[in-house]
Amino acid sequence: MSLTLLLDLDDTCLGNSMDTFIPAYLQAMGDHLSGYIPPEDLASALMSSTQDMFQNTRPDRTLKQVFDHSFYPKLGIDPHDFIDLFESFYIDKFPSLKKLTQFRPEAVRMVDEAYRRGYIVAIATNPIFPLTAILQRLDWAGLSPQKYPFNLIPSYETAYFAKPNPAFFTEILSRLGWPDGPVVMVGDNFDHDIAPARLLGLGTFRITTSEQTPADTSHPSNGYGGVDQLLSWIDSTSSDDLIPDYNRIEAMLAVLRASPAVLNAFSWELKASNWVEHPQPGEWSFTEILCHLRDVDIDVNLPRIDKVLNEFNPFLPGIDSDKWAEERLYYCQNGLEALRDFTSSRIQLLDLLDGLKPEEWNRPARHAIFGPTSLKELVSIIVGHDRLHVQQAFRSLGEISQHTMSASSPMK
Repeated sequence: MSLTLLLDLDDTCLGNSMDTFIPAYLQAMGDHLSGYIPPEDLASALMSSTQDMFQNTRPDRTLKQVFDHSFYPKLGIDPHDFIDLFESFYIDKFPSLKKLTQFRPEAVRMVDEAYRRGYIVAIATNPIFPLTAILQRLDWAGLSPQKYPFNLIPSYETAYFAKPNPAFFTEILSRLGWPDGPVVMVGDNFDHDIAPARLLGLGTFRITTSEQTPADTSHPSNGYGGVDQLLSWIDSTSSDDLIPDYNRIEAMLAVLRASPAVLNAFSWELKASNWVEHPQPGEWSFTEILCHLRDVDIDVNLPRIDKVLNEFNPFLPGIDSDKWAEERLYYCQNGLEALRDFTSSRIQLLDLLDGLKPEEWNRPARHAIFGPTSLKELVSIIVGHDRLHVQQAFRSLGEISQHTMSASSPMK
């Protein structure tokens, strides 16, 4: 059973204080665009639109879509007129910011050893920058993706949530196919890296120095120290203590929020034929998985949750939804429309659950199969169902990709 390592970048694998970097970044971009936008207006719009990315909770908008929707109207400019200018900034000006950062050879040695051990390694930097900015900072850290095949590198083009939203972490784990086994989040910032990861029951290791206040070690899954001490801490910690726990209310909501976002991300590079392709005989296609999730949300989850919230101890009949794939002819439906409808129904479900008082999660119900239950237990079932089918989609699309690569490879 492999361990999944989620690595923050700035002040974790790369010496880079955001208190110094961000002002210099804003100054450099302001200078680059000064002929088109007053620097003070640019800085104000950038900071405000970045805050909008931090606060995004919608699973139907990438962070770039959130940013663009906020940034360009504030300045009254057409985004198409600035594509080349922004691209030239990251090519010509952004590299000059490297001098503000410090290479950490101990981080490179740690990543080398993590790969030697067979860990799943994903970058878990806050995805509020374009991919090119993140790739450059990885290069500055000596961790070029050309050498290190990270399982995931989030950026504002592809991510839907930012730290400290717990959905940032469930989005990453969903994109990794909900790997089994221990998970450790490694970062320097308690509020952005450590605290939200703990809400999901993840193991956490805070990068800190002897001069800083040590991280809380009240539980074995909470470690701290230099990046060169991470792996020895993992070795000394029981794997059982590093197994995630998704039963907290915040964790369940984060999983529910991430599922439609990640399924949408899975779909981006699919060919038309891939939507209906069966990875193995008898296994559902991606379209059938989406139709199933859509119908379960619309015909099971939403009515049940609404009933429990509006009635006292209602009876909930059992429903066999697996047979709907054949009865409702999922194989000939439109997968993209199913994905849109699932996303819409999931937003409705989250609207019902967001903001509930703690005691409301204990509202009772009687299930035909499970017997006495509660709202929290019903939501935990939805969470488990989500994770099961996201795993299924991840495996299926991986098999389809392998089939495609094999078919396109020349015969030897």
